[in-house]
Amino acid sequence: MEIRLLHGAAIAPFITELGHLRLQILGEYPFLYDGTALGEADFLAGYPLCERSLLVLAQEHGQVVGASLGLPLSDMADALQEPFVARGQDPARVFYFAQSLVLPAYRGQGLGVRFFIERESYAHKLADFDFCAFCSVERPGAHPLRPADFKPLDGFWRNRGFLRDSSLRSSWTWCDRGEQQASEKIMSFWLKALLR
Repeated sequence: MEIRLLHGAAIAPFITELGHLRLQILGEYPFLYDGTALGEADFLAGYPLCERSLLVLAQEHGQVVGASLGLPLSDMADALQEPFVARGQDPARVFYFAQSLVLPAYRGQGLGVRFFIERESYAHKLADFDFCAFCSVERPGAHPLRPADFKPLDGFWRNRGFLRDSSLRSSWTWCDRGEQQASEKIMSFWLKALLR
């Protein structure tokens, strides 16, 4: 397996593949995201435009089998920045981790850990950030589409040094699988201080 670290414009050739991967993986619980290729292209368009963005790309025999993205929170949508601004924290000092996406056949082989290590290492290298952060969708424990064998990733995230900050929450709107209209989802932030 080959791991590549790409930045800014170098990400552009992979936007379509990243969109397909996001649609496949984020369609699973807990995101249950029912998006479109056009919507994905629009969502991902900012990454090639940001010189300080990062794509950690995992490929095997030329096929993308996993990916993870990151960039300064100040380059993300206002909805993700607003909780930080509201409490007086500068989004430009936060490096945002987007989802880690791994095809089912490649899970449990260390890619998730590698994605966290590479993004955090990159944030350290840039030396402009006080925190790394990401957000997770909140779902009720009795959600009808929750698989019986579902294991929350909270423990994995804590082992990477991240803690949920209950004072930082945002909302995002998308169509769940089976929904006719988009609905609002509550997102919780997890943070890790970058020690210098």
